[in-house]
Amino acid sequence: MKAHDGMYIDGAWRPAAGQDVIEVVNPVDEQVIGTVPAGTAEDVDAAVRAARAALPGWAATPPAERAARLAGLRDVLVARADEIAETVTAELGSPLKFSQAVHAGVPIAVAGSYAELAAAYAFEEKTGNSVVHHEPIGVVAAITPWNYPLHQIVAKVAPALAAGCTVVVKPAEDTPLVARLFAGAVHEAGIPAGVFNLVTGLGPVAGQALAEHPGVDLVSFTGSTAVGRQIAAIAAGQVKKVALELGGKSANVILPSADLAKAVNVGVANVMSNSGQTCSAWTRMLVHRDQYDEAVGLAAAAAAKYGDRIGPVVNAKQRDRVRGYIEKGVAEGARLVAGGPEAPRAQGYFVAPTVFADVTEDMTIAQEEIFGPVLSILGYEDEEDALRIANGTVYGLAGAVWAGEEAEAVAFARRMETGQVDINGGRFNPLAPFGGYKQSGVGRELGVHGLAEYLQTKSLQF
Repeated sequence: MKAHDGMYIDGAWRPAAGQDVIEVVNPVDEQVIGTVPAGTAEDVDAAVRAARAALPGWAATPPAERAARLAGLRDVLVARADEIAETVTAELGSPLKFSQAVHAGVPIAVAGSYAELAAAYAFEEKTGNSVVHHEPIGVVAAITPWNYPLHQIVAKVAPALAAGCTVVVKPAEDTPLVARLFAGAVHEAGIPAGVFNLVTGLGPVAGQALAEHPGVDLVSFTGSTAVGRQIAAIAAGQVKKVALELGGKSANVILPSADLAKAVNVGVANVMSNSGQTCSAWTRMLVHRDQYDEAVGLAAAAAAKYGDRIGPVVNAKQRDRVRGYIEKGVAEGARLVAGGPEAPRAQGYFVAPTVFADVTEDMTIAQEEIFGPVLSILGYEDEEDALRIANGTVYGLAGAVWAGEEAEAVAFARRMETGQVDINGGRFNPLAPFGGYKQSGVGRELGVHGLAEYLQTKSLQF
């Protein structure tokens, strides 16, 4: 076990204000692998003050230079990719190959994309007799989750820095080690002191202090809808901008003309990825009644292959929460066709890959975000029925549509109340905007739309 000391504030590792620490546990074997300081309001205040002091200089830095710094950061992340992947595997339990490809690979791609955008973005434009300036919004509080611990940091920090903002990051307490690695990468890349700051700590203490701090101009939060509401309420008291990427209950709509086997197999893989701990996972599979039994059989067979291929969920609380949802699904009348609430291993926070059939849209497992490897299969009568079911939750983060003809899938997707839809298994695009409708949040991440979240506009009339 390694004790990690200090907070990264104003370009250096500084002693924490308090003595309390947070234990980091490996969810595979339940062993403590390290500790980090439990930050206080005093630590948060020091970090915000450093960010405010650095803001004028960084905001005035030419975009080309900011782009060069981000390109350097990307290069450091590339050099440290193996260490990043191994760290995420240790603190999140993700299989190493997945950590290498996704937990390390995606943040590198996102950092690179913002290096290019910072150089190319039109921070000034002319419209009529006015010149419109796009300026950094100021100091950003980035409060990030544990499920994609480095990606969610980079998806906030990279556009903020590209825009000319300064940042204070409060990472999730379950996965703070890769955040510390990132702080080291920022330092190595030569990002000026105070532009990026890191405070580890608990959400109700450090996170709340950061959201409440009057020196923060924007709070960017990824996590549960319940906590997102609290942050929005805090920010409203100061009329402070928020960007919220919250929960999801995404629908995977398989139209009758689709390649059923491919759609089901890809859909199951999507749900099992990262042990189901993905806010945009397609956790509701919608299949026409005429194909329902066949789809259920395919899904059960596909899920059975994931028994030894997925890692645990992040902690004991999350494991118990997911198992509780599985038990509720059974109690409400859904039919288990794969997995179940029983522990698949004696040690570790594992949950069996689970598939439910005979799910109705009013069941808890069809309405609430489970955040584990659990798939619900629902039947529909016709396309209008499918659309009603797909749009019938409080969420609207992501989704998928499958059809024999792309145009048919696109026509359906255009009517879905959700922020991102994959057509016939469309690939992830780090330049496409990501964010939700309804209670899945406000604002967008990634690409030019993600950059725009960290800018404010000023018009000059001539």
